[in-house]
Amino acid sequence: MSATPSVPRSEGFTPTGTIASHGDRRRVVFATVVGTTVEWYDFFLYASAAGLVFGALFFEPAGKEFGQILSFLTVGISFLFRPLGAFLAGHLGDRYGRRLVLMLTLILMGVATTLVGLLPTYAAIGIAAPILLVFLRILQGISAGGEWGGAVLMAVEHAPKNKRSLFGASPQLGVPLGLLLASGMLGLMALIAPGDAFLEWGWRVPFLLSFVLIIIGYYVRRKVEESPVFLELAERKEKSRMPIVQLFRKHALLVIIAAFVFAGNNAAGYMTTGGYIQRYSTDPEGPVGLATADVLGAVTISAVSWLVFTWLAGWIGDKIGRRNTYIIGWVLQLVGVIALFPLVNTGSIVLLALGLVILTAGLGFTYGPQAALYAELFPASIRFSGVSISYAIGAILGGAFAPTIATALVQATGTTTSVTWYLVGMTLLGLIATLLLRDRSGIPLGPDHEEEQAKSPIYGVSHA
Repeated sequence: MSATPSVPRSEGFTPTGTIASHGDRRRVVFATVVGTTVEWYDFFLYASAAGLVFGALFFEPAGKEFGQILSFLTVGISFLFRPLGAFLAGHLGDRYGRRLVLMLTLILMGVATTLVGLLPTYAAIGIAAPILLVFLRILQGISAGGEWGGAVLMAVEHAPKNKRSLFGASPQLGVPLGLLLASGMLGLMALIAPGDAFLEWGWRVPFLLSFVLIIIGYYVRRKVEESPVFLELAERKEKSRMPIVQLFRKHALLVIIAAFVFAGNNAAGYMTTGGYIQRYSTDPEGPVGLATADVLGAVTISAVSWLVFTWLAGWIGDKIGRRNTYIIGWVLQLVGVIALFPLVNTGSIVLLALGLVILTAGLGFTYGPQAALYAELFPASIRFSGVSISYAIGAILGGAFAPTIATALVQATGTTTSVTWYLVGMTLLGLIATLLLRDRSGIPLGPDHEEEQAKSPIYGVSHA
């Protein structure tokens, strides 16, 4: 085992002990933004298509209403496989490195998405069509479950201590950028191939574009160096042999609380990223009945505002702490979820866009600091497993079935008020979970400080 270095390398230092250059850090930020944008473009493209076309094309025999519920269920099913992706990626990431996992998840997501674009419909091959669609969505879920942890740790563990929240916001930007790209491409195709042409072939083009994006993302990611924290662990031979076992034996309660933090954000976010607003507001037999291209344009605008608020929250998180930034975010999100459906139900595309923009203020502030918050919660040797599994469980509890729940609530009650109360409840759940956690902004991340990192960040619990 090598001697302990005199300077913690993980605080902005390279494996050779020299300070990482601004160029190195810029490459890391750029690579995480590009890679996560491609990942979430693929993931959200499917969710948007589930709201717009999959019900009619793959679940036609089930009828319009039940077919749409089945379509949204395929969005949620993928979340059930996120923990599998998180477990696999957590083990590989803590044992073999963050960089390897990022390459594997990117390829898996891109292949699955491209194949969706080539998939025959129910009219062509019958029941095999929805079965294959669900299988490809499961592959997307496994990839998404493994992607996030690696991306955020590459960003945060390369960051200087006083800029972790800002650096950690870079992979978070991939979510609004992915939504922006997915909605923009679908909106463009809705204009180029309107009506029946969109159902026949227009929706496929954005899926096939994924093949090109995956090549770009792979090229960018392979240029990035491994995380300095992992390299230090590998050099010292201090990698955990069974990181997932260690995680749940010592930090199970922390994983659940961290998952609730994300669940509060994810449920509200999946009103658009899960395709619900798109479907609800474009249904010709529904109360709103807006044009598909117009709604996709409004979602695209909201993705831009989400991007801005996420970056702003990352910056503010380094100034006032992750916890305080989150508390501001929950208040903003509460306002957003209360205002959303009253504005959407006016039938005005301008007010719909306004409602989505208001919502994104809270979404950005409860998402921008998440990478730094999560990274600072867990010890170095099991950090990949901790952040990945917390994120995956939070996604199941929050966004997995949010569109399905919203659809069922409206069908049962005849009003979107029930959906509003559901989103209010999830927002308050996230707020409570946040209040249970201490702010650990700036805690050392390297293996020199595992004892300090192992102290419980939960109020009222002194040690894991």
